[in-house]
Amino acid sequence: MRIAMIAPIAWRTPPRHYGPWELVTSLLTEALVARGIDVTLFATQDSLTSARLDGVVPAPYSEDPSIDAKVWEFRHLSHVFGQADRFDIIHNQADFPAHAFSGLVDTPMVTTIHGFSSERILPMYKPFEDRIHYVAISDADRHPDLKYAATIHHGIVPHDFPFDETGSQDLLYFGRIHPDKGTAEAIRVASATGRRLHIYGIVQDQGYFEREVQPYIDKDRVIYHGAVGGPARQRALGQAYALLHLINFDEPFGLSVIEAMACGTPVIAVRRGSMPEIVDHGRTGFLVRDADEAVVAVGRIGTISRLETSRTVMRRFSVDRMAHDYIDLYRRILTKKAPAETGALIHASPVIGNTSSAYDWRGAHPVQAPV
Repeated sequence: MRIAMIAPIAWRTPPRHYGPWELVTSLLTEALVARGIDVTLFATQDSLTSARLDGVVPAPYSEDPSIDAKVWEFRHLSHVFGQADRFDIIHNQADFPAHAFSGLVDTPMVTTIHGFSSERILPMYKPFEDRIHYVAISDADRHPDLKYAATIHHGIVPHDFPFDETGSQDLLYFGRIHPDKGTAEAIRVASATGRRLHIYGIVQDQGYFEREVQPYIDKDRVIYHGAVGGPARQRALGQAYALLHLINFDEPFGLSVIEAMACGTPVIAVRRGSMPEIVDHGRTGFLVRDADEAVVAVGRIGTISRLETSRTVMRRFSVDRMAHDYIDLYRRILTKKAPAETGALIHASPVIGNTSSAYDWRGAHPVQAPV
């Protein structure tokens, strides 16, 4: 089975610190390669992978201002689709621009929709639903007017997030600084409960940061650390009493939520979007309606087992499970083709360990959907 994996080009694959789409693309690519799948990763030239790397984009446009997002996005896609006949499946992780090329090739195509951000993007999805196999990242994010091939939750490598049996007495906010993500609400909850709050993430809305967040940063009770990756990310997620995820939008998924839980850190999340699919109320955290209920939930965190929280991620949100689900989808797609077309190409190693622009040229759709 030969897979062309199209990564976004906003950030490196895998990202240095922020870049949720690129992170998921990398995790899946590495898991597929480990299972004997022949994967070519189309990504920025500075990307790192055990797959075959093929790319024409010199650097990520969110990191290098000389890279014009619109120009290089289409240069990137034309490079992929110009060699489509080399592959059995094209797996698009890079949003809807790739759909414009789909009718020009015979190779089956999968698009993982990393968040259906607006009704305004539907015209670049609906006309292609009989040509492209769409994957939702949560049932909550399925658009009612669109045909889907599957819902496949994201997965992580649980052992990349070591279990922390004790955590600390401090609360954690982990995500981009934006009204959608509830940074200000997290500050209010921390203040009301008398606990220190650690804030990690990129500033995506500077005005919001200056009005609602910065005035409260005192380097004592509210501490802003910026964006982190690697071991610093692991420590931040594990050394917390609870993660406050008080979102103000219907979030398609939440990577930081499962990463925190993998470390044993319970999550207090607003019951919106995918959160009921991720957080087991009363077992791995609490689902709340607002900041007032979150204050009450902080007082109940002691009833949550950090060990059971971590084990739940091992069972439900491992990269093994994600890879297994995608391989199953690829096989179902290929078996629908005529035998002469697929032949012996449908093969893969057994799944081991499965536990179940610098500017926004896309109009209503953000450069990278909220995660």
